[in-house]
Formats: sequence, structure tokens, C-alpha cells
Amino acid sequence: MSGYVGILVSDPWLQNQFTQVELRSLKSHFMTMRRESGKLTLNDLASRMSRLKVVGENLTEEERASCIQDLYKNLDEEVDFEFFLKVYLKLHAHASARTGSVAKNSSAFLKAATTTLLHTISESEKASYVAHINNYLAEDKFLKQYLPIDPATNDLFEIVKDGVLLCKLINLAVPGTIDERAINTKRVLNPWERNENHTLCLNSAKAIGCTVVNIGTQDFIEGRRHLVVGLISQIIKIQLLADLNLKKTPQLVELVQDSQEAEELMSLPPEKILLRWMNFQLKKSPFKKTVTNFSSDVKDAEAYAHLLNVLAPECSNPSTLTVKEALARAKLVLEHADRMGCKRYLTAKDIVEGSPNLNLAFVAHVFQHRNGLSTKTTQISFLETLPDDTQISREERAFRLWMNSLGNSSYIDNVFEDLRNGWLLLETLDKVSPGIVNWKIANRPPIKLPFRKVENCNQVVKIGKQLKFSLVNIAGNDIVQGNKKLILAYLWQLMRYNILQLLKNLRFHSHGKEINDADILQWANGRVSSSGGQARMNSFKVRDQPCH
Repeated sequence: MSGYVGILVSDPWLQNQFTQVELRSLKSHFMTMRRESGKLTLNDLASRMSRLKVVGENLTEEERASCIQDLYKNLDEEVDFEFFLKVYLKLHAHASARTGSVAKNSSAFLKAATTTLLHTISESEKASYVAHINNYLAEDKFLKQYLPIDPATNDLFEIVKDGVLLCKLINLAVPGTIDERAINTKRVLNPWERNENHTLCLNSAKAIGCTVVNIGTQDFIEGRRHLVVGLISQIIKIQLLADLNLKKTPQLVELVQDSQEAEELMSLPPEKILLRWMNFQLKKSPFKKTVTNFSSDVKDAEAYAHLLNVLAPECSNPSTLTVKEALARAKLVLEHADRMGCKRYLTAKDIVEGSPNLNLAFVAHVFQHRNGLSTKTTQISFLETLPDDTQISREERAFRLWMNSLGNSSYIDNVFEDLRNGWLLLETLDKVSPGIVNWKIANRPPIKLPFRKVENCNQVVKIGKQLKFSLVNIAGNDIVQGNKKLILAYLWQLMRYNILQLLKNLRFHSHGKEINDADILQWANGRVSSSGGQARMNSFKVRDQPCH
């Protein structure tokens, strides 16, 4: 590993425009394009770059072609990797200028652009996240020596360099994600221990639903501000929205009329449920508009004024609804929230400027503190008919975390629902065994026709048989229909195959030495012992394990 230098380009300026993760991703796309066409020219790029984020998502093929024609005269000129990077930068700048630097179809909250092309961060957002960390992690035994962090300084970016803060923040968002015995928490860490913490953090962040494409361990070591803030903001979002589901907050059933609508509500992302809750409460007020986002629809603070009046009328100030200036109204709204006991995630200026990140955080905290839903609702009875098998839930969560840690294109909320079109299964198979998927016959989402989903799932089953999985009585249609037992059986074999491949790689790197149970147990016991633990495993058989 000491000899690793990454991908280098001859132009230092060009090199500095990208992280190593971005360069590896772009190099992979470039090699695929050139392999598909044999020779890559400027004329080919407009159609070939459709797979690239930002450039592919926010510009049509015609727009990319027009931009390239305006920039270059000889469209038959052959493109090497460095030339490709320069074209990509120009198209990226064009796409960002058109969209205001926000990729379409991205989540409204905190998917900060993880690229060195956009270095700026919001100081207001940084201050808000620092306040959150100071509040929630103040009693942590290890971190309290570093807290509170001063939001006016860059101390946050220094503290994250050892990886401990981010790991603790992930466990705060989704308790139990990381076994804290695996975190290196010495006061001074060597580079290998720091790298272990960063790797653990990134894999766990992916598993809980963060978008970490284009972020590598080196970015934390270098303290890249925009990447650090972007990841922290996503983790905090997951924590704040954790209760926005029927399992954690069954009172949300008030928002629906029957079990069919309840199932539909369960499939919505938390941000959409929060909007639905907000509009449900606003219907109890004179406010007649529908709030569809946490930016332009709330920047005049009128929706907030009515929402807080509904939730906490005893804390209201009559002048909040009569004041004409938005900034003054926003200040009164925040004073109302203070009287309710809600923490501030934003300033009045942030409301007026329509900061989607901080507005969502503010509304989510209001929901946590006082959601205004009945605790005596009789509608909850039909929730008892929804399946809740403890064993299935535990297995589903394990496979979901594993698949999300692989960095697929979409976050998986529920394997029984989100895998039914076959696309994410194909992506996972391609991660586990690169090149095994025939993408020419795969159908990309959104898929409306049922038989297209079956085609994807049939390929999933076919590949499983190639990999020697036991797939008796499993057909593509079983996955489309969401057959839980058969989906879990397939995923167990897929995860097992992935682990076996990992062990084979370890054998290769250990000069041919077979990695057996004893080696793994010795490593695991060593890790527990080095962290001060007393427990010890003697074998992988359940009966031989200690009780705690």
C-alpha cells in the first residue's frame, strides 16, 4: 500500500480539480466508452456521457452535443483521458450554471455536491451542525475532551481527521450500526488506525443511507470542508427523520384513511412523510396553500407561523400573523419555537433565504418535539394486520445494510419492496462479480411494464445459477411478487459468495496462505482485547459463545 500513488494526470491544475475517487470513477467510465466504440472521438461524447452524474442527468444529449460543437471545431479528433477530463469540466460547469448547482432528482436535503469543483460551504449550516454535535455528543466519554466545538473556527475539520467523531455520529443516528469496540479511540492514532476508522465510517455511512460517492478516506485526512460538511449533514438528517415511520410513530396513521394508504405511506421517504404531516396540520389553520418543499414554499415564514399556532397555541404571538415583512415574521416564528422548547437549527435569515437543509432540520425537530397527533387514535388497529416477523426483520436489516454499504445507485429502505424490479439486485451482482451482468438486456428504472421487471429478475436468477447458488423453485416472478422467503434465501447466498470472494482475496494477499476459522477468530479476539474487552470467542458455533 505504501507505493500507491493513484491516478495521475500531467496537468497539475487539472489534477487538483478532482479527488482520487472521482478520477477513478471517471477513468472507469472513460475506459468503458473507449472499449465500447474502439476509438473515442469528440463526436461520440455527447451520447456516451449520458451515464455520468450531473453532466448526464442535467443535460440532454442534444444540449451536450451543442455545447461540444461550440467549444471545439474538429469533432473527429480522438479523445484521450486528459482531454476527456477537460470536456467533462466544461460540461459540468454548463450543467451547474443551468441548474444552480443542484442535480435534478436528488433529495432535497443535504446531498452536498461531493466534488472539488464546488468548494463553498454554508457557514450557517456548519454552525448549525456544530451546535447539534455539541448538544448530542457532549457526554460521550471520549469526545467530551474535544467538545464543545467553536463554530467560528475550523476545529470541526481537525477533529474529524481521526474518524472517531463521524463514527459516533453515525451511531447516534442509527444506534448499533457500529460496534464501538471496533473504533480506534487512542488520543494519538497512527495512519493505519486512522484509515481503519475512516473506512469503518464510510462503509457504515453508506449502510445507513448516506450518499458517499466521490468521498475517500484521504478526503477526511486532508479535511476537505465541503465533503465533511456534506457527510455530517446527511448523518444528522437521518437522525432527525428517524421517527418518521409508522413503526416508530404509529400516530402517523392519522394521515391516512385505510390500510392501502398506510402501505403507500410506509413506502414514502421520510422527507415526503414530513411534508405530508406538515400539510395535514396546516389544514387545521386558515393557511390554504400546500407546502411542497422546504425552500421557496416556506421562505416567507407564513406556513411556519400557522403550523406553530396549531401545535402550540399557548406560545403564540398575535403579531406573527399580522407583520408584513418576512424577516420580522421569521424572527417571531423562531421566538415561538423557543417558547415551545425546540432547538434552533436555523436563523431568521436562513428561513428568508430558503435554505432547504436547515429548514428541513427545523421542521423535523418540531415534529420530534410536538407532532400534534392523537395518542388515542382508534385507526391504529389495522396496523396490527401488517406483517412484523421479528426473524425476517432482523435478516432483512442485515442484508439491507450490507447492500447499501456496496454503494448502489439508490438507497434501499426495504429489500422486499425495493428489489422487486431487479435493477438493484443486478447492480449488487455486478459489484460482487464485476462484468457478470449483461447490461444490454437490463431494463433501467423507472419500469412501468411488469414483464420488464420479470426480465431483470430472470437475469438475476440466471446469474445466481452461474454462481452455483441453490435456487430450487425460485423464478424471476417470485422476486417481482416480493416473496420474502425466497428473496432472503437468494440474498443469503449472494452475501455468502461475497464473503468467500473476500477470503480468497485475503489468501492472495497473504502469499497463498489459506484463511481459516482460526485465523479469523485470532484476529477478532485480538481486536476485542486491544480495545480493553474481556470477552473471547472460541468458535463460530452458537453454543460455544459467551452469553454476553
